[in-house]
Amino acid sequence: MTDQKPSRREAILHALVALLEQDPGARITTAGLARSVGVTEAALYRHFPSKRKMFEALIEFAEEAVFSRCQVILQEQEDVRTRLQQLANLVLVFSERNPGLCCVLTGDALMGEDEALRKRASQFYERLETQIRQTLKEGEIRQGLRPRTSAARGSDFVMVFIEGRIQRFVRSSFSRLPSSEFDESWGLVSEAVWG
Repeated sequence: MTDQKPSRREAILHALVALLEQDPGARITTAGLARSVGVTEAALYRHFPSKRKMFEALIEFAEEAVFSRCQVILQEQEDVRTRLQQLANLVLVFSERNPGLCCVLTGDALMGEDEALRKRASQFYERLETQIRQTLKEGEIRQGLRPRTSAARGSDFVMVFIEGRIQRFVRSSFSRLPSSEFDESWGLVSEAVWG
């Protein structure tokens, strides 16, 4: 098997993520990104018509990576409590392995960018919340699990846990890992959802 050199488009996205990891909160310029990749700004624009399209490509990558694995979990796991635990763990481990993407998904890297881009990033969490809400409803229907509250409020609580851990990871400059002590913390979340 031969190692394939990443395409220029992939190299640009990798460099963008690396810059976000190196200096969280710093504004990324196309000039700085071009220097990092070793190309001209014009070369960047041959692959992406705008910086917005670069960020959108990162969001799409995150969605594909997370939600394709979510589908595998939903197919493999019958027990809804196990499904939900694995979904939450998946998102937190993905975040931990992709700190630069966390800056995009939390909106930190999008400050000063087009508001539509921030809304696009928030769709990741909206989609995840919908999946969690559906999973909770399936637990009621298929397994007779009775949450302490509605599926909507239960999914809201799980999302606060997930988003809070990701936000803390970004805020701590990636030192407080989202998946740390997950089992113990998830036990508390699960108890709050189902009792």
